[in-house]
Amino acid sequence: MIAQVVSTEFAKLKRSVVPWVTLGAMMLAPGGIAMFMWIVQHPETAASLGLLGTKANLAGLEATWPAFVGYLALVAGGGGIGLLGFVLAYLFGREYAEGTAKNLLALPVRRGWFVLGKLVVALAWWAGLVLVVFVEGIGLGWLLDLPGRTPAAIAAAAGTIAVSAGMSFLVAPLAAWITVATRSALGAVGFAFGTLLLGDLLGHTGWAGWTPWSIVLIGSADPSAVAWPSLVVLVLTFAVGCAATVAQLEYADNP
Repeated sequence: MIAQVVSTEFAKLKRSVVPWVTLGAMMLAPGGIAMFMWIVQHPETAASLGLLGTKANLAGLEATWPAFVGYLALVAGGGGIGLLGFVLAYLFGREYAEGTAKNLLALPVRRGWFVLGKLVVALAWWAGLVLVVFVEGIGLGWLLDLPGRTPAAIAAAAGTIAVSAGMSFLVAPLAAWITVATRSALGAVGFAFGTLLLGDLLGHTGWAGWTPWSIVLIGSADPSAVAWPSLVVLVLTFAVGCAATVAQLEYADNP
């Protein structure tokens, strides 16, 4: 059953431009980071081209491979909170926007399978985006000839970015629940970006280790800074998001 649901969900994406839009959005981030790295490497040339304005302040930005990886991890972590919210809002919300929700929910299939299938597609979608960003990062690091870019450092970067992307996925199912609860994709997108701001705000307080979105941001900056209780919070957040989405479809009055 799960194979049929997943294959159906992938078939729906064949003619959609949304995956390409998300790919373009993700690929912009490494390019922007690389541009600032290049400015740090060549400040005089950048100034002559108008890229380094009088108000620009790049103090503290290092043009090194570890620094570059740190920013890529933030893209996969913090950026993933917002982008995954958009992805899940699209996967779940399109059923209501296109009027197919009533047909989907009328099928003699447990609704939990639909939730699982869409989450599997979202995971594959997200993994593909992160992989492209990582490959793009390797290429940009080679073009910039960033110091510290060794095979061992590249392998470590893959692990850091994967951990950041995984943590952001663990908080994503809550956006799916908001989508089916409001029957609208807009609510989930607002929720995703709102929680991203909330995570950044609470990340500077003593509650950071207990706030899922703050944990993602902290882990993106330094995975070793995430203690095991925070990992439990992320797993519970994922479980609650999945259970709430399934319960909403099983017991709520859906069209």
